[in-house]
Amino acid sequence: MAPATEPAIRQLPCEADGVCMICHKNPSDAEKLFCKTCGTPWHAECLAAPPQSLASTLQWECPDCSGVDGDPDAVASDKSAPPFLAGADGELVAAIRAIEADSSLSEEEKARRRQQLLSRNSGSTVDDKDDPEIKAKDDNEILAILGENMKCSFCMQLPDRPVTTSCGHNFCLKCFEKWVRQGKKTCAKCRKKIPAGMLAQPRINSSLVFAIRMARMPTAAPVGAPRVFQFVHNEELPDKAFTTERAKKAGKANAKSGRIFVTIPNDHLGPITAENDPIKKTGVLVGDSWEDRLACRQWGAHFPHVSGIAGQAKYGAQSVVLSGGYEDDEDHGEWFLYTGSGGRDLSGNKRTNKKQTSDQTFTSGNEALRLSCRKGYPVRVVRSRKEKRSNYAPEKGVRYDGIYRIEKCWRNIGEQGFLVCRYLFVRCDNSPAPWTSAEHGDRPTALPKVKELKKAVDVTERKESPHWDFDVEEDCWRWVKPAPPSNYSGKGIKLKRKVKRSSSKKTYKEKILKELSCLICRKVMTLPITTPCAHNFCKSCLDGAFVGQTSVMERKSCGRQLRARKNVMKCPSCTYDISDFLQTAQVNRELMGAIESLMRKLEEDEKSSEASAGSSEASEGSSEASEESSGMGDEDVTSEGTEIQPASGYGEAQSTAKGGKIDGNKIAAEEKPNGTNADGGGMAVDAAGVTTNRGAKRKASNGGAAGEMNRARKAQRGSRIDSAAGPLSGSDVVE
Repeated sequence: MAPATEPAIRQLPCEADGVCMICHKNPSDAEKLFCKTCGTPWHAECLAAPPQSLASTLQWECPDCSGVDGDPDAVASDKSAPPFLAGADGELVAAIRAIEADSSLSEEEKARRRQQLLSRNSGSTVDDKDDPEIKAKDDNEILAILGENMKCSFCMQLPDRPVTTSCGHNFCLKCFEKWVRQGKKTCAKCRKKIPAGMLAQPRINSSLVFAIRMARMPTAAPVGAPRVFQFVHNEELPDKAFTTERAKKAGKANAKSGRIFVTIPNDHLGPITAENDPIKKTGVLVGDSWEDRLACRQWGAHFPHVSGIAGQAKYGAQSVVLSGGYEDDEDHGEWFLYTGSGGRDLSGNKRTNKKQTSDQTFTSGNEALRLSCRKGYPVRVVRSRKEKRSNYAPEKGVRYDGIYRIEKCWRNIGEQGFLVCRYLFVRCDNSPAPWTSAEHGDRPTALPKVKELKKAVDVTERKESPHWDFDVEEDCWRWVKPAPPSNYSGKGIKLKRKVKRSSSKKTYKEKILKELSCLICRKVMTLPITTPCAHNFCKSCLDGAFVGQTSVMERKSCGRQLRARKNVMKCPSCTYDISDFLQTAQVNRELMGAIESLMRKLEEDEKSSEASAGSSEASEGSSEASEESSGMGDEDVTSEGTEIQPASGYGEAQSTAKGGKIDGNKIAAEEKPNGTNADGGGMAVDAAGVTTNRGAKRKASNGGAAGEMNRARKAQRGSRIDSAAGPLSGSDVVE
């Protein structure tokens, strides 16, 4: 019978309050041992094998890090070491020791690498370096700077809809409201009293919203261009159109669009299919209705929320809306006559005007419709309840009625006596119309007869086969010719966007700092102060705006002192009274820290760019020097078989070149032997008194200023030659 094994001795460290988990005593620091790897305190008396010497206590490791539960010498002799040493955990400890031993790493870098090792060992199968979201977050230095300086004290994240208290601390709106609902009336961070007005209606700090939004936007292009193009970065927008407190008009006259739900560019032609709909996975179907034009915009059926024509003159039209329209319009459901835009006076910030004051021309949206007519592009049609003269308009809101094609366009005199652009739309959709009970879509039919074509001018008809047509084999309408490439995607726009990103990358931090500027001086804030109405100012600017004013106004009447009246001090950006706030205004330290960090980072980037520019200039200078040296060597080269010899007065002539520039025209010989001149064949004398062939002479004469510099250098080298000969003369030429 095998002998029973002794149970392992249980060893536990001290708790956070210093109490030993074995004996439940609170030992003194002299009775504790601290692990050199993890720094955990242990009670020495409760250890199974405490260190025997003082030197060993300095290098002591706890049982959790060393894997020793009993005698430390037993591990060395035991071949079957515990998995903490032999398996993956042993590798973890070895990796931690390697990180601690690396002197080139800072303490922050060591802590970050230890955290990565522990997170992977705890069961996480995703490497942070391979995770694109985490990698993008790590690469975004701006977001990291904002995260270090501005965190919500409740959720410890960047504030969502940030609210700034009068004491200068930032919180999420939801976290702050939850805190207030609990009956708390003081700041959660510094315990200072929060004004009653802010407790009742906290204001969102719009400057922080814009700064955080810009920091969250991607600064680098994706590795591979996605097949489906997402044009608008609208993750921060709500699901519906909204208005802010700055809206001047009621309703949605000043509303901002909600987020776009479909992944199509603004110039997308044709139907919106399921692959462009990540929400419903169905696309925009015929008969889909929305409450207004802004909601219709969010699904891409018609992007402009005011204009009736969506299109570009050199690209084509994407969609039209039948809403109100002209007296000349006719709507027959499967086909209708549409009037173009223009010819009305919209001065004075008018959106509509029923009176026609001039002729319409084929420009802008009208030209886009005419181009779609010539090419046979599909056009999305949306009908609105405001189309009073149509029997096919919806009862409420707006409705998508499918794809139409423009068959003809012309100009004709309208009811108000001016020329208007007219278009014949014919339905060509695979889905049945909302007003019909048919089970199938449209079929090709003969064009309707339009009476006004007899008096029309500038008539345009399609002369080529349409891009969007009926395929008899597949029994459906489709692109029989490829659709035109989008101006918002593809190689052309990719290059443009790449250039735009590279130019904006240099000022990326500056753009964020611009959002953190003072509303008075329009510069980056120094000692920022956030008012209860969520406006940010420099402390000096805010103090200067109310210089000489007091919080109360003393009153006297008939020699009697009356009760003092409160002096209203309105915010420089709104009508909110901040007189009470100014008495105890505090600098927003979190915002100031973020601004200072961004400024330091911007200065570092500027220094690095200057250093790189200096290195590039140095490399250019070295390349120029190498070119000069190569040019000097070219002048010394002669044709094969020609011997270059110094003239008898070579040394003295070169020594005179030290004092000034050599004039080649004065030094060169005027007459050559055998009747040859400088332009003829044979030998010639160059500016330094050296005989060369004709090609070398011509090359030296074409050298210009660079040639003179090179000749001066050669003259300096030649001055070292000791020669007692006289000045150079015509007789000194060596043939």
